[in-house]
Amino acid sequence: MNFKVFRTEMFKEELEKQPRIEQERIKRFERHLSDNPFAGKPLGLVFFREKKLNGRRVYYLVYEEFIVVLMVGISNKKNQQAKIDYIKTRLPEYYGIIKESITKLS
Repeated sequence: MNFKVFRTEMFKEELEKQPRIEQERIKRFERHLSDNPFAGKPLGLVFFREKKLNGRRVYYLVYEEFIVVLMVGISNKKNQQAKIDYIKTRLPEYYGIIKESITKLS
């Protein structure tokens, strides 16, 4: 079963700031997540995950009930913990974004 991959606005902005080659690497990883949403390392919660790609960390949430992956952030090692903490504080908001997106698709 293929998962649908969505991006938050913050993720889109951070992706645009990356060099073109890194953008392509991240996009390839997004396509991989469609088939294997639990790739990467869990960050304290089974559905909150991180994947290291060439020195960058890509953060995403897996919502099995909706068959969706939500791309939520990109960081480097230096600001990794701050980004993780920020994402954790917004988990209810991200859940709402996914519910709304799924409703629009139905």
